[in-house]
Amino acid sequence: MKTYLVGGAVRDALMARASDAPAAVSHADRDWVVVGATPEAMAAEGFLPVGRDFPVFLHPKTKEEYALARTERKTAPGYHGFAFHTEAGVTLEDDLARRDLTINAMAVAAEHADDPARAPLIDPHQGQRDLRERVLRHVTGAFAEDPVRILRLARFAARFPDFSVAPETLALMREMVANGEVDHLVAERVWQELARGLMEQRPSRMLEVLRDCGALQRLLPEVDRLWGVPQRAEYHPEVDTGVHLMMVLDMSARLAAPLTVRFACLCHDLGKGTTPADVLPRHIGHEERSARLLKGVCERLRVPTDCRELADVVAREHGNIHRSGDFSAGAVERLLERCDALRKPARFHEVLLACECDARGRLGLEEEPYPPRERLALALSASRSVDTAVVAARAQADGLSGQRVGERIHRARVTAVSQALGASAPEATGD
Repeated sequence: MKTYLVGGAVRDALMARASDAPAAVSHADRDWVVVGATPEAMAAEGFLPVGRDFPVFLHPKTKEEYALARTERKTAPGYHGFAFHTEAGVTLEDDLARRDLTINAMAVAAEHADDPARAPLIDPHQGQRDLRERVLRHVTGAFAEDPVRILRLARFAARFPDFSVAPETLALMREMVANGEVDHLVAERVWQELARGLMEQRPSRMLEVLRDCGALQRLLPEVDRLWGVPQRAEYHPEVDTGVHLMMVLDMSARLAAPLTVRFACLCHDLGKGTTPADVLPRHIGHEERSARLLKGVCERLRVPTDCRELADVVAREHGNIHRSGDFSAGAVERLLERCDALRKPARFHEVLLACECDARGRLGLEEEPYPPRERLALALSASRSVDTAVVAARAQADGLSGQRVGERIHRARVTAVSQALGASAPEATGD
């Protein structure tokens, strides 16, 4: 029985050494393969079985996962159609041959795991060469058997934006798409890889790679159709809506936005892809169309509730938030109410961050300030400072009830917003 450290931990250690950066790899990032063992032998050593599809075990002390070396055979389309073989005769080279990319198909013996960058490297597929040359390349033709690998490669492109995709790998991915493999992907895996890619260093690279191979059109046609759609140059110097989307996503990464915000950025302009050609480059009413299309995306991919709800607010209201500097206090208060900001202030601050990404994700405007974010945050603080119980009690003392009490509270909040923004007291009806 022999144990090896494989995959990402080895890759990252080699990259860190090449750049003279510290190689900090946590236990959670380490991937272990055991050669020459059986499930019975692992159990006898105190390992706890946890794998369902193939034997995976938890180390009795570190609780890290150890997998038996395995091969696999595709038995059906999509991600789940595989039969796994983990006999004791399966070699480390057999196991590495089934991995996705050459840079993930390297290993070192367990005794060298503390310093994998200086250990004797097992590299049968020239992964170290591809690291030096900054290339994402598939290991063998087995790559084509698992459509999730298209998503994984796109995610790695977002993580390592200076890496190119090998021409033969891109050709293989296009062939997989043409053969319908991506059509069999389950929603959970698509969302999982999409979410991870959105959180990488340059999310736009993920979309770029998925577009290049044709997978974006199959998985997210609502996003794919944005390329080639023009916008008014005075507001969008980059003009192309797809280019704008990529700039917005990269701005969300630059501003260290959470996943909820990055997903909202991805979907904020979906409606522009359905604007009638005869009204272009204007996009009147695209916000409502974006919200309708977003609903379909979220249902299809089973997007988590927090991401779905934030994206809906951003899709509907980002235009109003951009223009809110011209709003009266009454209009600002109604905007806050539509966004449910009074009940969910933390979410509203994420809405404002997504809108800042949208505003600054434009050619030549990347360094521009975004005043609506600070202004609306101030307005929200003022609105929430109103003691509604006191206002309601006074209204009831004046003989008001029901809706009239609510109107009195609304006016008190408008007044607070007006004072906070330094504006004159607005009319009750406002804009």
